[in-house]
Amino acid sequence: MRLIVIIPTLGRSGQVGRLLGYLGGQTRLPDEVIVSAPDASHVDLPESCPFQVSLVFGPKGLAAQRNRALVPSLGRFDIITFFDDDFVPSAEYLQQVEKAFVENDGWAVVMGTVVRDGATNAGLTWENAEAALRENEGKKHDGPPVVDHVGAYGCNMSLRSSLVGDLRFDERLVLYGWQEDIDFTSQMRSKGRVVCVTAITGVHLGIKTGRVSGERFGYSQVANAIYLIRKGSVPASFALPLMLRNIAANLAKSLRPEPYIDRRGRLRGNMLAIRHIAMGRIEPEYILKI
Repeated sequence: MRLIVIIPTLGRSGQVGRLLGYLGGQTRLPDEVIVSAPDASHVDLPESCPFQVSLVFGPKGLAAQRNRALVPSLGRFDIITFFDDDFVPSAEYLQQVEKAFVENDGWAVVMGTVVRDGATNAGLTWENAEAALRENEGKKHDGPPVVDHVGAYGCNMSLRSSLVGDLRFDERLVLYGWQEDIDFTSQMRSKGRVVCVTAITGVHLGIKTGRVSGERFGYSQVANAIYLIRKGSVPASFALPLMLRNIAANLAKSLRPEPYIDRRGRLRGNMLAIRHIAMGRIEPEYILKI
C-alpha cells in the first residue's frame, strides 16, 4: 500500500524540520510527506530526507490546510496519515498503521494511543517524548487491543483513502478548527470502523505557540459543538458533555488559572458563544471578528 503523511503547520518552522528528520527513522518510511502551511516561512526543511517532501501553501486554518493536502493525495495513495506538527510517533508507527489497514478491510480510520499528551499540561519536550516512548516500548496495554471511537483525535489519524470520496474538512471551523477532526472522521463511520489500536503509540507535545487566543478558543469550545450537533455529524451525547466539561473547567480555574492557559479569556469566549446561541446565532467563523 502507498502511504502519505500530511503535516499541517503554523508558526513552528523548527518543529516541522525536526519532525521531518525524525520520520526518517520510521521502520516503514512514508512514500511522501506533504507539509501544508500559510507560506514558506512556516517550514524549515532538513538538509535531506529519505522520502519526497512536498509543500502546499494557502490561507491559514487547520481545516483548510488539511484539505489543501488531502485533495491531491486522493487516488495517489492508499493510506493518508495526518500528524500534528508536535506529534512524535513511535518508530514502528507507520508500519503498524499499514498492517492494520491491510489486515482489516472494514476499518476506515485508525489512530494510535497517545501515551503522553502535553495538551493537558504546560507541554512536553522532545526529550520527554523520546523517554516516554522508550518507557512504553514492549509494554503490555491494559484493556482491549482495538477500541471503537465516535471520531479520531487529529494529532494522529490515518484514513483509508478509497473511502474518503467527496468528504472534506469543514472550513467553517476556522483557524484552530476545534473538533474538525471529530467532525470529519465521525462521518467516515458510515463507511467503516473508526478505531484506536492501542499498540500504535506516540506522544503529543502540546506546544502552545501557533494557537488561537483564549477568547477565540473559548468561543469555539461552545459554538463549534452546537454547530456540529445541528449539522448532524457529531452526536449530542459526545459534543454536549465535552462542551460542558470545558465550560466547567474554565469557570472553576478562572480564579487561579494555570500560567499556560488563558482561562479567563476562554470563559469570556464561552459566555459570548452562549449568548449568541441563545439569540439563534450559530456561527463558528465569528471568531475571526474577535
